Amino acid sequence: MTEAILFDFDGTIADTAPDLGHALNRQRTARNQPPLPIEQIRTEASGGARALLRLGFDLTPDNPDYQAMREEFLAFYMEQLCQDTCLFPGIPELLTQLEQKSIPWGIVTNKPARFTQPLMRLLGLHQRAACIISGDDTPHSKPHPEPLLTACRQIAAQPGHCIYLGDDARDVQASLAAGIKPIVALYGYLGSRSAPESWGAAELIEHPEDLLRYI
Repeated sequence: MTEAILFDFDGTIADTAPDLGHALNRQRTARNQPPLPIEQIRTEASGGARALLRLGFDLTPDNPDYQAMREEFLAFYMEQLCQDTCLFPGIPELLTQLEQKSIPWGIVTNKPARFTQPLMRLLGLHQRAACIISGDDTPHSKPHPEPLLTACRQIAAQPGHCIYLGDDARDVQASLAAGIKPIVALYGYLGSRSAPESWGAAELIEHPEDLLRYI
């Protein structure tokens, strides 16, 4: 019996790539570099600022310019946090069906709370989620299992009776370490360089509502 469903945020619940891409391309334009196409940005969006700065400027955290560029990127992102961000097709219907079945659902993301919390409000999900665990809410972030285990405690659900839906190899790694059933959202960003079939997930789904087959 499934006691709860947990979701990653970027690339699983919400398509945030357009607004993340806007922030990155704003930086590139300011430095006389051409904007990158959204298709190229989308595959890196689950990796957050680190992955996008590597894509846009070949910057890594050991570069002396990295921290300043990261802060600029995050400031630009906050300015237009939910301009083009939207729920993936099928997510509203899936969440409604979970609620009709009295199955609680929550968010577990590496995205910092200063972005996750307002986005959940702007998308109309804040009051509906049984828990919202952001990347800075626990000492460790995914692929460590602690965020997922914290979510299970908040929902009062046994990890072995929960499902975690995500779009990145780290989501599967965290799920397996927490004893939660991992399912991969093939409609998401899938930023890993390896094939999703190799990540070790229990199932892979093409559409959000396909998840209902496994609860």
